Amino acid sequence: MEYTYLKIEEHDNIAVMKVSAPKTLNALNTGVFKDMDNYLTKFDCNKFRVLIVTGDGEKSFVAGADISEMANLSMLEGQAFGARGAAVFRKLETLHVPVIAAVNGFALGGGCELAMACDIRICSENAKFGQPEVGLGIIPGFSGTVRLARLVGQGMAKQLIYTGKVIKADEALRIGLVNEVVPQAELMNRAFELANQIAVNAPLAVKAAKLTINEEYDMPADEAIRNESVIFGRCFSTEDQKEGMKAFLEKRKPNFTGK
Repeated sequence: MEYTYLKIEEHDNIAVMKVSAPKTLNALNTGVFKDMDNYLTKFDCNKFRVLIVTGDGEKSFVAGADISEMANLSMLEGQAFGARGAAVFRKLETLHVPVIAAVNGFALGGGCELAMACDIRICSENAKFGQPEVGLGIIPGFSGTVRLARLVGQGMAKQLIYTGKVIKADEALRIGLVNEVVPQAELMNRAFELANQIAVNAPLAVKAAKLTINEEYDMPADEAIRNESVIFGRCFSTEDQKEGMKAFLEKRKPNFTGK
């Protein structure tokens, strides 16, 4: 399928979704959200074991939402626009395979929110992050107030959102917003290296791990521990568990089939 605002690459069991709107530094608009929603809805989690999300070009991951589209929205239209973006990002966050954000350049506003909806964030040394919405008379609208606080803590999230401050890659790493910073020339190679490290493992187990972590985040400790035990037990009904442990005992590499 052809997309207006996305470039899709497929590399064996790893897929790449590249946001591509170069005239606006890959800014998010209704068309981008539509393309992303369509792609994620059709994403084959049996074929692909990891998805990498990045931006087209070297200057910008996603520079934010398209201000020209938002400028004249009414209250209800603004609410609908925010809900549309939040729903797409939630679909990305709950995708059944791990998602790696490879952040190249600007990740501001909606771009930072897109990165935060991914499981793992690595960025180039020239990356910049921020939620500068208050300078436009609005707040983060695609779940940024939720995810930023969970990633870096309420105090730091409030400081970044209240001030609208843009931070560099090293500061993003220091506060825990990103997992790793690499030279720009090495960004995609590192993303694929990490994706391959994930893809060699049992896909059903990786899926279960993602589900468990996401589900348990807001659970009381006792409930979360019980939930983990249930999902742990389910793993023993899979062929991958049998193959993984048999291979370990036979001192060979396992051949996981996702069954």
